[in-house]
Amino acid sequence: MAAPLSAWPWEFLGNYKLAVYGLFLGKAMYKRYQEEAMDQINWCLHIFIICMLRLFVHQLWSSYSSMLFLTRNRQINKQGVDFNQIDKEWNWDNFVILQAIIAALVLYIFPTFETPSVWSKNGLTAALVLHVAVSEPLFYTVHRCFHGEFLFTRYHSLHHSSPVPQPLTAGNATFLEHLLLAVVVAVPIIGTFAIGHGSISLIYAYVLVFDCLRCFGHSNVEFIPHQIFDAAPFLKYLLYTPTYHNLHHVEKDSNYCLFMPLFDALGNTLNKKSWEEQRKNSLNSGVNGRVPDFVFLAHIVDMSSAMHAPFLVRSMASLPFHTRLYLIPLWPISFAVMLVMWAKSKTFLVSFYYLRNRLHQTWVVPRFGFQYFLPFAAKGINRKIEEAILRADRLGVKVISLAALNKNEALNGGGAIFVKKHPNLKVRVVHGNTLTAAVILRELPHDVTEVFLTGATSKLGRAIALYLCRKGVRVLMLTLSTERFRKIQKEASADCQKYLVQVTKYQAAQNCKTWIVGKWITHSEQRFAPPGTHFHQFVVPATKPYRRDCTYGNLAAMRLPEDVQGLGSCEYSMDRGIVHACHAGGVVHSLEGWKHNEVGAIDVDRIDLVWEAAIKHGFKLISDTKHKD
Repeated sequence: MAAPLSAWPWEFLGNYKLAVYGLFLGKAMYKRYQEEAMDQINWCLHIFIICMLRLFVHQLWSSYSSMLFLTRNRQINKQGVDFNQIDKEWNWDNFVILQAIIAALVLYIFPTFETPSVWSKNGLTAALVLHVAVSEPLFYTVHRCFHGEFLFTRYHSLHHSSPVPQPLTAGNATFLEHLLLAVVVAVPIIGTFAIGHGSISLIYAYVLVFDCLRCFGHSNVEFIPHQIFDAAPFLKYLLYTPTYHNLHHVEKDSNYCLFMPLFDALGNTLNKKSWEEQRKNSLNSGVNGRVPDFVFLAHIVDMSSAMHAPFLVRSMASLPFHTRLYLIPLWPISFAVMLVMWAKSKTFLVSFYYLRNRLHQTWVVPRFGFQYFLPFAAKGINRKIEEAILRADRLGVKVISLAALNKNEALNGGGAIFVKKHPNLKVRVVHGNTLTAAVILRELPHDVTEVFLTGATSKLGRAIALYLCRKGVRVLMLTLSTERFRKIQKEASADCQKYLVQVTKYQAAQNCKTWIVGKWITHSEQRFAPPGTHFHQFVVPATKPYRRDCTYGNLAAMRLPEDVQGLGSCEYSMDRGIVHACHAGGVVHSLEGWKHNEVGAIDVDRIDLVWEAAIKHGFKLISDTKHKD
């Protein structure tokens, strides 16, 4: 049974708790249009605005701490934020609602607060004095009490259950803890009003600075130069650092202060390693950290998916991507960013995870999907991919895997042009399509005798056709190019060539219930499939499921091994812990320590070998068939 006051009263409401903000806004609008209220302060409006600003402050800090391309060398705890931590901190914003409700109750009980000034020259000074004299020692005392066995187990352990401090971790605590924190926040504000120096600007300034400092301490990014403390040693007792607070999460019986280490020094609870660790982290900020064994070079798909990046809204990135209506107003911003990225930008790091204690990173080429199909953009895109490969080579990365359009055959021959241009590369360049082909083939029914294949002369289509004809499966290859078909057919042995059949129209598949889609097909083209057809696919973007009497597979994908650590974002539309098969193929290449480059045409003889290696390392096939409702 949960301890009293540990759960939040509105926990049962889920996301409907956000309606509380709507109540404040509605009340504010109602008061705004009441003539008798025009001469009074619209407190409901101010409470609503402050709540929105507080959420924005936390989001900005969260985005900054997750921008690995800026902060990777400044991170204190190098471990990634995983799905488990994100879920635990999902309701981090409960305290904003709580303090808004408390503020409304205080204003109702003490209506004398109705007519404060906008600014008071002595207000901030008075609030600062009250903060130092009351709030700091009060928080220190209460916080230290919560580290006693009884209170820690029942209340404070939730806050410390997050292995990697983050700005949103600051709000992740029990109801009782935030009730007491509300008192800490309220004392300087109410005290300043009580002595006649209160103002509207004071409330805004104190609350937002309070939140900024809390997020700063939990940011897990050390950006305070140690030279400041060397020049003025007394400053280290006036303002804590992210390193200082991080030590509290690691060694729980020290560094209890709110913002000022002075009180830890007075209480003899100051961790002796605080300044040494801060100096060390500051010095390391200019040094490249651990080199990843594997890099997956991804790209942005469209305007909507660009907002699915982990450093924007981490809760959204932790779920499979789909277009959300509330993001539509942000499209102009996404479009503007695209133009800037198109003009001048570099490949950047967006996420990482550990597997077998090896670091795996995802870099992103700053190009949107449609740009890959613009003839004049090809040279620039290849230049960015080449720069990423050369950078990985300089760093000492072992394997770099190209995602989707980054290995487009028409663009760079599946990565072959980079290997040919730079024959002395130490990093292995991998397109990962061998495992993609293996996954598609393993998803086919064991008793299949005939398949219909679109995109039949592509890199994947060719490999799938040649593999199936060896198994005696008849492959209807949709292509208008007889020359390309004949070239593939000649690669098959003489006794298998009869299983490869060229077709030029979708009508040829009217009696075939197994379609392998490598080229986007329209609604009218899908009509030729007989009822009960299953559409396997390797086309990007995935084919839309129009037929109610058919089933559709997602893009070829595999579930990562269970010992993956630090993974906290979904790969495009994939579920948690699932990556595209080409991504998994690159990981397998790295884990196996293979020394060859996997570029250009797929080696059909290696399909079974790569599949067995993936299974050996704990990768699992995903059963993702879904029915169109």
